[in-house]
Amino acid sequence: MNANIGTADRVIRLVLAAGLFSLFFILDGDQKWLGLIGLVPLATGLMRWCPLYSLFGIRTCSL
Repeated sequence: MNANIGTADRVIRLVLAAGLFSLFFILDGDQKWLGLIGLVPLATGLMRWCPLYSLFGIRTCSL
């Protein structure tokens, strides 16, 4: 797994993950589980690798 996520893309993913994950604590009932969607951008941002980017040949980081 080579890194394919650049710095700006990584920051955007981590901020988005924090926002989505906060829904887990804000929403009530069954809707609160939508906040767990934030784990996807969090994981890809921390690993600096996105499987969809690999599939489509996209690379936002420099070599």
